[in-house]
Amino acid sequence: QVQLVESGGGSVEAGGSLRLSCAASRIVFGVNLRGWYRRIAGRERVLVASISSGGSLNYADSVKGRFTISRDNVKNTVTLQMNSLQPEDTGVYYCNLLDRVGINYWGQGTQVTVLS
Repeated sequence: QVQLVESGGGSVEAGGSLRLSCAASRIVFGVNLRGWYRRIAGRERVLVASISSGGSLNYADSVKGRFTISRDNVKNTVTLQMNSLQPEDTGVYYCNLLDRVGINYWGQGTQVTVLS
């Protein structure tokens, strides 16, 4: 079992920045995928960004050029730097880990609100 704990959400004016961090409770060996998802009220979670254990990156089109995902395999953390935030970026952000056998782990979610 792996626990994921997010931090760094909050409220910011449009054009501002926030940095989300997610710490895993233990090292996950083997190939795995870390990512951030966003949920808007009444909708499914959608992928914002992901990074594989080998460093391959994937971003939603809406955040390309504004968000940067990174990971520290020694500290078991993944970070999402969000710049030039817009009101449509508002939502609950969830940290995700997909391990090598296909098990998904989720954090509790952190609220991001961008004020227009």
